[in-house]
Amino acid sequence: MTSMNAATPAGAARDTRYLTQPEGRIGYDVAGDGPLVVLVPGMGDLRAAYRFLAPALREKGYRVACTDLRGHGDSDATFSSYGDEETADDVVALIGELGGPAVIVGNSMAAGSAVLAAARQPDLVSGLVLVGPFVRDPAAGAMRRILLRVAMAPPWAAISWKSYLPKLYAGQRPADFGEYRDQVVASLHKPGHSKAFSLTTRTSHAAAEARLTDVKAPVLVVMGEQDLDFPDPRAEADWIATALSGEVVMVPEAGHYPQSQRPDITTGAVLRFLESVPSRA
Repeated sequence: MTSMNAATPAGAARDTRYLTQPEGRIGYDVAGDGPLVVLVPGMGDLRAAYRFLAPALREKGYRVACTDLRGHGDSDATFSSYGDEETADDVVALIGELGGPAVIVGNSMAAGSAVLAAARQPDLVSGLVLVGPFVRDPAAGAMRRILLRVAMAPPWAAISWKSYLPKLYAGQRPADFGEYRDQVVASLHKPGHSKAFSLTTRTSHAAAEARLTDVKAPVLVVMGEQDLDFPDPRAEADWIATALSGEVVMVPEAGHYPQSQRPDITTGAVLRFLESVPSRA
């Protein structure tokens, strides 16, 4: 079920609606007419991460839903678990609520969730756009994982994330980066949200990697050439595209968020991809 709320994240042009799940509500907005496209941000981010892409898709005749993750943005922080699989559950439920099938655009962690959704419910997913995608666990050592957990512990998660976020925007930053970063940090100060974010950072992408061969929908991989989350962004993009029989678009002057760093290139690539799967969308 859905309900309306006048409050919206800055950068989101629509009223917030809510998808009610067993342990809490997922905040999202939806507008436009035509085939459904669901935009899902990565951990620590807001659905306003798609503030440039969403309006462009609506203008081209798509019905676009932008969703927050559990414990992020306008979503509740009352859930007992967070991560790839839980986000996949929420995305599938949202598509069912809105009437699919849908093309899912997933950034970062949400790319793994998109893979899981497509593998579990192929009738509801007509295509995938994976942006700066994590669909397998990085080859990080145990010490690095421990340091990440310490850095993103609830008491100082907001401070750590504010400090780290600029590194993920390597290359060209959007003109409103400072304002947007303030919105992200403010969201982490909501009751329970820092803890939810901290738990989300512990997610594993192993489940997504295990289901790659089960994805039959067409796939577009969009990767920033300067994405510091990957030792070799091009090699990771090619590996994912090969595993999913997809295509790759490398975005210059962009790090982990090409949809907002280079919306000129990313939006064009997404629109071309959507036009290639109209009968399925």
